[in-house]
Amino acid sequence: MNWSKICPRVPWIPPEQADDDGFVGLGGNLGPPCLLRAYSEGVFPWFNEGDPILWWSPDPRAIFNLADFHISHRLARTIRSGTFTVTLNRDFAAVIRGCALRSEGTWITAAMIEAYERLHQLGHAHSVETWRDGQLVGGIYGVAIGAFFAAESMFFRRTDASKVALAALVQRLRERGYELLDTQMATEHTRTLGAVEIPRHEYLKRLRSAVAKSDTTLM
Repeated sequence: MNWSKICPRVPWIPPEQADDDGFVGLGGNLGPPCLLRAYSEGVFPWFNEGDPILWWSPDPRAIFNLADFHISHRLARTIRSGTFTVTLNRDFAAVIRGCALRSEGTWITAAMIEAYERLHQLGHAHSVETWRDGQLVGGIYGVAIGAFFAAESMFFRRTDASKVALAALVQRLRERGYELLDTQMATEHTRTLGAVEIPRHEYLKRLRSAVAKSDTTLM
């Protein structure tokens, strides 16, 4: 899909021209064409409530390597134990709201929730849920284009719930032939889960290859 034809005008500069902090533009909208073009070009929105829409493409870029994603022995035991039930796209709305509920504040504003729910309805945003005793206790959501998946955020209400969701997502992406799992910027938490950083120019090269593939389905 050529998203530049569907969304011909964008408020960001090419990521190759950005500084290391990755700020590339301001304004625009969160409609599906604009968001999907942004992700296909290595750009994503990130802003606080009350701010204009800000667009970013940081250098370096954080990813999870699908080929060598490592599950610790302890987490593998938890997965095998059946402590959690894992589902896909069962409750996207609850997952994105679970990710937004953070005591330190959140960039997942009401406008962002509405935008990504529209992407979900169109089949481009997906969630993985973890359940225990019938209650949602963790999950992860993100955006899929071609053989590319951008993991946006995760949350947990029980120990290991988000890690189990991530492991399930990686397994599904491997099975369906995905090539790139993006996590945007590395944090202390994502590093413990195996996130690594690569130069932006390398990321953009891998991204272009992944999004050029025919859309793969997670279902």
